[in-house]
Amino acid sequence: MKIRDVLLSTYGKASSVPSAVNQLMTNFAVGFRDECDINLGVGYVNEQTIPHQQIQLACEKVLADPRKYRAALNYGGSQGSPNLIKSIKRFYIENRIGGITEETFDSRDIAIGANGATSLLESITHLLPDGFVLTADPMYYIYCNDLARKGFNIIAVPEDEEGLDTAHLKTKLAALGNQKQAIRFFYIVTVNNPTCTILSNTRKRELVDIVTQLSYEIGRKIPIFFDNAYSDLVHDSNVEPLESALCYDELGIVYEIGTLSKILAPGLRIGYLIGPKGAFLNSIIQRTSDIGFSAPLINQEISSYLLDHGIEAQIEKVNKGYHEKAKAVKNWITELLGDGVEACRGGSAGFYYYLTLKQLSTDATSDFFRFLTRTTGKARIDGPSDAQHPKVIYIPGEHCVHPKGEMVEVGKRQFRISYGFEELPQIRKALELMKSAAAYHNNLQS
Repeated sequence: MKIRDVLLSTYGKASSVPSAVNQLMTNFAVGFRDECDINLGVGYVNEQTIPHQQIQLACEKVLADPRKYRAALNYGGSQGSPNLIKSIKRFYIENRIGGITEETFDSRDIAIGANGATSLLESITHLLPDGFVLTADPMYYIYCNDLARKGFNIIAVPEDEEGLDTAHLKTKLAALGNQKQAIRFFYIVTVNNPTCTILSNTRKRELVDIVTQLSYEIGRKIPIFFDNAYSDLVHDSNVEPLESALCYDELGIVYEIGTLSKILAPGLRIGYLIGPKGAFLNSIIQRTSDIGFSAPLINQEISSYLLDHGIEAQIEKVNKGYHEKAKAVKNWITELLGDGVEACRGGSAGFYYYLTLKQLSTDATSDFFRFLTRTTGKARIDGPSDAQHPKVIYIPGEHCVHPKGEMVEVGKRQFRISYGFEELPQIRKALELMKSAAAYHNNLQS
């Protein structure tokens, strides 16, 4: 008798096949050669921005003060460390982050995720029924791929220079008609990943107004989640100070998701959600309990100490470093890729540039991609099998746009590069190789 394989759920079946980006990065990671190959695809922070000594000192201080940091090496509560929650509130209030005041927290609370901000996003998919989710296009592909695997239907609205285009959004909402009842939530990345387009304050307020009106129209609160992963990394002084959407929220539908990964260290795995007190926030806390009580308590207490001791100077240092890298990389894009670039977004916040090329495809089957990954099959391009020429990885735009959206065709000419992880000499070298890849493509076409 033939025995069938393990019975998988619908989500399990969808997850048994790696996503395109997952497979892309896995393929590149196998055989990656340090100081030879260049990874501009990975979204890692720059190692120089991580305060290694301060983290070590914070750990020592926490363990030396068991009265304040009680049982720091034991389990923590499901809402998160009271010390960390207090430190986050202090950080926001004293620095007037987004215009938030003490009164902002009167009807709101904070929950710490089990494993960074991503764990909070993942919890949302378990706590809300499937249906429509509205987001920007290009979209945060990692989370949107997860949403699709869980049965949600993504409606992606193209962005402009101020973020998600609200005029376009209204048109899409009108077209839904009675199907608007199936809208479950809005997901907005305030400094968009992949494009690093900064959502303007005007656009942010418009979005809250639109979702508030929509909630009244269908007779149910529709939550709008603002992912602030890169909001602390606005390093261009010409950008207007970002306002918190919590300050616009009168109905109790706005939730903001923050992280300490970009300003301290991803390895601390600290993500947090700020939102109205009530059933949904309670469900987030219970979900966190179900999957492991919260982030490791020692990491939370270390983070609390760091927020209370010098976080402002740390953020200033981080932003200064990324600003200098952004300027250098933008100059090299202009110098090396020049007229071949139709559009370039980013450079004012976060650590990505998102490029649109004029006539050159960037997808995984393109000559441009194959040149950079050394998969052309031509020895003079790829190098010998046992010592291939340097490889460069980026995130192709085809993975960043909605596969059934309006940007599919232009997405084939787009790509995201990170100037976060690699140091400047390697980034310069990568862009030089991209110039060669473009020339290789043009020679084949001629």
